[in-house]
Amino acid sequence: PTGYMENSISYSAIEDVQLLSWENAPKYCLQLTIPGGTVLLQAANSYLRDQWFHSLQWKKKIYKYKKVLSNPSRWEVVLKEIRTLVDMALTSPLQDDSIHQAPLEIVSKLLSENNNLTTQDHESIIVAIAPLLENNHPPPDLCEFFCKHCRERPRSMVVIEVFTPVVQRILKHNMDFGKCPRLRLFTQEYILSLNELNAGMEVVKKFIHSMHGPTGQCPHPRVLPNLVAVCLAAIYSCYEEFINSRDNSPSLKEIRNGCQQQCDRKPNLPLRLLHTSPDLVSQEATLTESRLKPVIVTSNEIHVEVERNNTANQKMTAGVGNDSEPNLIDCLMVSPTCSTMSIELSAQADRILGCYVEILKMLSDYDDWRPALASLLQPIPFPKEALAHEKFTKELKYVIQRFAEDPRQEVHSCLLSVRAGKDGWFQLYSPGGVACDDDGELFASMVHILMGSCYKTKKFLLSLAENKLGPCMLLALRGNQTMVEILCLMLEYNIIDNNDTQLQIISTLESTDVGKRMYEQLCERQRELKELQRKGGPTRLTLPSKSTDADLARLLSSGSFGNLENLSLAFTNVTSACAEHLIKLPSLKQLNLWSTQFGDAGLRLLSEHLTMLQVLNLCETPVTDAGLLALSSMKSLCSLNMNSTKLSADTYEDLKAKLPNLKEVDVRYTEAW
Repeated sequence: PTGYMENSISYSAIEDVQLLSWENAPKYCLQLTIPGGTVLLQAANSYLRDQWFHSLQWKKKIYKYKKVLSNPSRWEVVLKEIRTLVDMALTSPLQDDSIHQAPLEIVSKLLSENNNLTTQDHESIIVAIAPLLENNHPPPDLCEFFCKHCRERPRSMVVIEVFTPVVQRILKHNMDFGKCPRLRLFTQEYILSLNELNAGMEVVKKFIHSMHGPTGQCPHPRVLPNLVAVCLAAIYSCYEEFINSRDNSPSLKEIRNGCQQQCDRKPNLPLRLLHTSPDLVSQEATLTESRLKPVIVTSNEIHVEVERNNTANQKMTAGVGNDSEPNLIDCLMVSPTCSTMSIELSAQADRILGCYVEILKMLSDYDDWRPALASLLQPIPFPKEALAHEKFTKELKYVIQRFAEDPRQEVHSCLLSVRAGKDGWFQLYSPGGVACDDDGELFASMVHILMGSCYKTKKFLLSLAENKLGPCMLLALRGNQTMVEILCLMLEYNIIDNNDTQLQIISTLESTDVGKRMYEQLCERQRELKELQRKGGPTRLTLPSKSTDADLARLLSSGSFGNLENLSLAFTNVTSACAEHLIKLPSLKQLNLWSTQFGDAGLRLLSEHLTMLQVLNLCETPVTDAGLLALSSMKSLCSLNMNSTKLSADTYEDLKAKLPNLKEVDVRYTEAW
């Protein structure tokens, strides 16, 4: 008979598969032997015939092994069959993911249905399937089996010899742990088993170094995000018991609103979070005898003291709003004596926490990983229970310190919040923050690096004056040079309006030698500024080529430039540092920076002070979108040259929408051209 088969043939019914090779046999045919006869399958060419042949053989053998391994009798026979199955998968000429995955799934099912295996049987099976794991992720059930082995026998040689290359492959190639969370759990248990070895964290450190590689740049872009995902999941698991207890506790919004229970709605009342220590509660009770008796709300997590204080209530309502959801850290911003919740982790959770915080420290030590790590941690990914746990924040402080010490803007800018209305690491570790356990040294370090980069702006200084003026003055009183500079800039940029506060800042500056010296320099600059801005002098000025920032400063200090409207610094060697001098020119309307080294930091400063600037030439300067976006506040701009800069099309469209007077724009040789 010829034509198509009318009825399908099950793979289990095929007794034999052969290639027809005798003389005068039909071309490109396979012969299938089935009960009651044979069937010939004819392909279009020899390549397709061979594909059919190997595929049918593969299917036939897989069905055989499934049947054999579904009812194991003697485990030595089962182990032999597994080895044969693995050899068959490795020697098959077929190129398909299922060729290696199918044997792994068979073994995975075998292990899940037989829980009475000995440890030796476990290890023998793991060693037998190890060759298949070199190029394939283990299935979910197999991951569970591996996790169990890591927990029960962390010192087994199988962990080092077999699991190490498997975990390395997962970290290098996995794209999304969300699709297979058991891969992440297996990686987590593997790292914990390394920590159980005699050398402990030294072994973990060597493993992290092997994932990074010996060069200064890690060649595998997925390693860091995968490691961070494993660390975050492990740290979250440590506080899972406390997180789950929220079900019977007020939500953050209800706590802010003073609700005792989720269904109990009451007017907004201020609060403070307290330790569960009886001594502290009694101490607070003594301090508040003269006031109205507070109400203590007890939950599984914390004690909340609600004070009926109308003045404080009005302040809080004005700052937050009745219906706004309280941000994460604001709920924890309390006085230093009661800044943390009483959280006691179990011994196992404490061990897990210590291990994975140490890994975050290791990751922060690699220069090439630090920018991406800072970006991943910028929107604070930890639960509020972790942020309120003193041990956790104290250990994580090392990572934040590494960010604060990094001179790259892409790193230390991640200390700030990811968007307005959300607090970041800067607020968390500043004085008054729940994680601040020093006298402000880390805070001063963060301010120093931010001020030295591109945050010497009115907006940043204004936020410090509104929220952290007290800590700044205290640190300045102790001789911290960064804080002395901050206070001087607040006076210089007229950030402080209150005369009493200004006098207090001046007294603070004059109380130390470094403060007195910097205040005298400020007074001298103010005298020079008055002379500079005095009416008179030229209306147009062009600096010679090759002039530097120092040359510009020297020129502007030589007389009055109150009438200067047009300044050309084209083809000079000035940088963003000269912006501090440019912002002192009150009448400046046209500025030419063609082919200079003027960058983003300078643009940010100009945009805050030279709001009347009409013409700006940035041709062939190293400015990027980060600085160009700041120009949107210069509403008087009518001519802007961004030729040969790193301007993007999106930023160009944004500037056009926000600068209504812009008539002449040059964007040649940019992405927006």
